[in-house]
Amino acid sequence: MASLPTLSTNELEEKIHNSDGPVLVEFGAPWCGPCKQIDPILLNLASVYAGKIEIFTIDVDQAPELAMKFGVMGVPTLILFQGGEASKRLIGFRPQKVIEKEFFGNL
Repeated sequence: MASLPTLSTNELEEKIHNSDGPVLVEFGAPWCGPCKQIDPILLNLASVYAGKIEIFTIDVDQAPELAMKFGVMGVPTLILFQGGEASKRLIGFRPQKVIEKEFFGNL
C-alpha cells in the first residue's frame, strides 16, 4: 500500500518555508488506529489536489521534538502551513468531507 512521504525535522522546516503553496502535515504514529484510518483519506486528497498542496506525515515517536514544537497533544493532528506558519489544525480522525472543507476549500 502506498504511504504519505515522511519528513524529518530538517525536511519539515525546509518544506514549510520553501514551498510555493500550502503544506499539510499529519502528525501520527504507526500504533495509532485513527492515524491508520485517516492515511488513505490523505493519500486520496494528495492525488486529487496534486500541484495545489503538498501532504506529508511525521511519526511523533521518531520526531518528538516536532510534536512538542507544534503543540501536538494527540494523534492524528493535521496542521496546515501557509507561508511558513501554521494556519489551521484538526485533531483526531475526521471524514474526508470535513478535511476537504477545512483545508482545501479555498484551493
